[in-house]
Amino acid sequence: MAKKSYETVLCFFLFFFIISFSTISVSAQVCENTTGIFIPNSPYDNNRRLILSTLASNVTAHDGYFNSSIGLGPDRVYAMGMCAPGAEPIVCSQCIETASDGLLQHCLNEVDAFSWSGDKTLCLVRYTNRSFSGLLVMKPLGAISSTAYTNLNQTYFDSVWTKLMFGMIANISSSSSAGTSKFYADEDDAVTLPDFRNISALMQCTPDVSSKDCDVCLRRNVIDYQTCCRRKQGGVISRPSCFFRWELYPFSGASDLISLQPSTPPSLTPSPVSREPSLDVSKKDTRISGGVIAAIVVSVLVATILITLGVVIFKKRKQKQYIELPTESIQFDLSTIEAATNNFSERNKLGEGGFGEVYKGMLMDGTEVAVKRLSKTSGQGEVEFKNEVIVVAKLQHRNLVRLLGFSLQGEEKLLVYEFVPNKSLNYFLFDSKKRTQLDWTVRCNIIGGITRGILYLHQDSRLKIIHRDLKASNILLDADMNPKIADFGMARIFGINQTVANTSKVVGTFGYMPPEYVANGQFSTKSDVYSFGVLILEIISGKKNSSFYQTEGLVNNLVTYVSNYELISPKFCLILLN
Repeated sequence: MAKKSYETVLCFFLFFFIISFSTISVSAQVCENTTGIFIPNSPYDNNRRLILSTLASNVTAHDGYFNSSIGLGPDRVYAMGMCAPGAEPIVCSQCIETASDGLLQHCLNEVDAFSWSGDKTLCLVRYTNRSFSGLLVMKPLGAISSTAYTNLNQTYFDSVWTKLMFGMIANISSSSSAGTSKFYADEDDAVTLPDFRNISALMQCTPDVSSKDCDVCLRRNVIDYQTCCRRKQGGVISRPSCFFRWELYPFSGASDLISLQPSTPPSLTPSPVSREPSLDVSKKDTRISGGVIAAIVVSVLVATILITLGVVIFKKRKQKQYIELPTESIQFDLSTIEAATNNFSERNKLGEGGFGEVYKGMLMDGTEVAVKRLSKTSGQGEVEFKNEVIVVAKLQHRNLVRLLGFSLQGEEKLLVYEFVPNKSLNYFLFDSKKRTQLDWTVRCNIIGGITRGILYLHQDSRLKIIHRDLKASNILLDADMNPKIADFGMARIFGINQTVANTSKVVGTFGYMPPEYVANGQFSTKSDVYSFGVLILEIISGKKNSSFYQTEGLVNNLVTYVSNYELISPKFCLILLN
């Protein structure tokens, strides 16, 4: 009995060990926190709980799809529930209940949320404060990916994978049943790879959207997966209107094959002939049973494979200098950036500075981007580069430039930002002709926008961040001349209760740095405030801080010059007018 228990435990451990590396949970709630929040136990919350409590029974009573609303005015809640075609009513009901409970537990005060969920079937539950029936809704976006990378030839794998995915989308768009189910998943279309694994995929749209909108939504899901999770061994991209999942093992199909709980991966060795272990203990058996031998062989084989994969992945990461960074940021291939910028063509160059050059680019999906290409002599090494990616990836504010991704391959260090059409503030401010576009209304708006951005960094974001390099060239202007703070290579993250820090390496731009920072390396939120004060003087006067003035035999910069005057001085105003 002891031997049997040992074999059982060993086999169970091995099974769990293998499955833990391949299973992805698709049950995840996406709570939208940008469209508004409600007060717990408010009329909206009560209506939300009420409509979700009856959703499961309504969905099963209406053949797997139901949408309705409850309440009036701002307290009105719109909800939708659906199950994949072919799901048994009891399984569908359980899935809807689980998804509804998950939204109530995790989306505590968001007015808009959804969950594609399921164990034995796929289902969707969504609620919001506005009508959405028949509308293509692309945001918010949910993304889950495997932690493991594929170890196949990437060119071959990408070709096979892309052909299969877009073939599925074409099938959905042309299917006569697309108007009712928007569903396609067929085991016969699984593609066998050289390592004998299959590419299996599932796509689903909500029945209320048109075939054209379904096609748009699914294509966007596939493109987003290629962008965010390329090389991974499976994953999920979900939106309110559509769902996409793929794996390297069979997991779904029509009707009773739609289980999202993945089956056990195929055995890596031929299965031994099983025999019932003898319960006769009268004879002492010193031989090792076939089950133990099989378990040991499989364990050694799996360990060898994992070690080999680990070495291969490590070498590839070392060769391409992949760095572990937040999931909010996307790591692009160098070839993708080169294609987007026409191989860093001079025609695409937007400008350059001490850090390097900036190029305009266009990604394959039509998104315009600005690519910051750091020069080898910029002084911004891999540490500063990684720091900028980590910091900016966690920030979401309209007055901060948005980081779309990065690339770190060989000697190339590239940052991919949203494209801001009007370049930087200094482009207008210090040009005698262009600064005429900055009337007082525009300048006040710029000052106000920078203020909101700094307040977010210092107080309202998840992290307290000190920028340490606020200046006109690091303020970008969008099409409406709204400011966006950029260049976080020198930024530092503070603890919640931290108020000050010291450094032996003083970085930044002289003239914008406070005296205590230059002299002692001490910096805090006040350091950014000082830099902002210098920037305000430049915005008001249209003059660089480095401009020199001769005053009673002494040479001063803008800061020391204006310190001789009161806040409202007729003499200073006359200087500004001149």
